Amino acid sequence: MGQIFPPSWNRLPIVAAIAGTLGPTLAIAGVWYYFSPWYTDVGYRPVQPVPYSHRLHVGELGLDCRYCHASVEISNVANVPPTQTCMNCHQTVKRDSALLAPIRDSAQSGRPMHWIRVHNLPDYAYFTHRVHVTAGIGCVTCHGRIDEMEIVTQMTPLSMSWCLDCHRNPAPYRRPVSEITNMRWTPPRDIQALTALLDRERPVNPPTDCSGCHR
Repeated sequence: MGQIFPPSWNRLPIVAAIAGTLGPTLAIAGVWYYFSPWYTDVGYRPVQPVPYSHRLHVGELGLDCRYCHASVEISNVANVPPTQTCMNCHQTVKRDSALLAPIRDSAQSGRPMHWIRVHNLPDYAYFTHRVHVTAGIGCVTCHGRIDEMEIVTQMTPLSMSWCLDCHRNPAPYRRPVSEITNMRWTPPRDIQALTALLDRERPVNPPTDCSGCHR
């Protein structure tokens, strides 16, 4: 009597069992990644009304972050610079550039520039720049190498789990407050000595319970 199904079909139950096991796992992994901030938020780089280059202003000209973001050490938010900050230089530098026309219009009309926010935490998450800066968390930790960016791009997920990783063990992310805006700073070889020094100068105890960030 002839065989109805070819011999290769004998492997079908094994294949089905493997697919039944791996299928849900792969589906969960796919949902976890493609719906996570690592996929939805990292890489976000909106087009601004004026193409401001941090690579030029910070990386080449050496402007300190606090020249534009003046309140980052004393405020909950890192302020967006007012138009006058731009005009301090551009009254004389590239004063006729077509790319800077929106800046000149803003200065003449008194209407503020509408920059598009890149790093945006949800309203239900409490965050203050002042506390993090004075604790020794450098700009590069959360924002990446801004001094190398032609267009500001979100480099970290800013998710709850990402923040908690630092809150549970802040030592590897701390640096002297004097080096907060130094994008090229590297920790010394004796990191334990630095950690001990920072702990003596300014001990920190970041909250890891819900009420720390959800108030």
